[in-house]
Amino acid sequence: MFTLAEENYLKAIFHLENDYGTGVSTNAIADKMDTRASSATDMIQKLADKKVISYQKYKGASLTKKGKSIAVNIIRKHRLWEVFLVEKLDFQWDEVHEIAEQLEHIKSDELIQRLDLFLGNPDFDPHGDPIPDKNGYIKPTEKKLLSKLKKNQQGICVGVKESSAKFLQYLDTRKIGIGSSIKVIDKEDFDQSMTIQVSNKQFFITKQISENLYLKTI
Repeated sequence: MFTLAEENYLKAIFHLENDYGTGVSTNAIADKMDTRASSATDMIQKLADKKVISYQKYKGASLTKKGKSIAVNIIRKHRLWEVFLVEKLDFQWDEVHEIAEQLEHIKSDELIQRLDLFLGNPDFDPHGDPIPDKNGYIKPTEKKLLSKLKKNQQGICVGVKESSAKFLQYLDTRKIGIGSSIKVIDKEDFDQSMTIQVSNKQFFITKQISENLYLKTI
């Protein structure tokens, strides 16, 4: 059995490996967990002792097969609960992350299997993230950050990299959501800020915003 804190670390390392590759540094883990490097080091040692991560000094931490399986299962539960909260309890997409953070630590596999069946075996959560199946398989998705698009390119929003409530609320004010068509009207060479078009309306966005929206180009 693993504690809530241990599960959170495994999930964080999984996401960091997806973003930056294997061999995640202690400082990167500490930043992700919003804690001190010394605390992250202590937890890394505990997880290494439990054979769920491998760690080498100067080479960083990587999930073992067992560690990855645990992390993916936590992510599966988190994303299924987000679907449930939005589709069945009428929460908004900016309201569900913190609640799902609590629900993801429920241990019952039977409950999660029934939840998946009840929801119709969804492929994606409300933020566009793929939901691992019961075997841990994550369906690959074709997507590109809006920041990578050039002038006159366009695509359909299929996900968000940043899922904080404030960012999602900002997107709501701009009528941007999963399925929105976005076209790059202009892009500044100096700071990579953009003018984009959404639903026949044009407005300016910063590079920070464009780096947190995933599109499927068309």
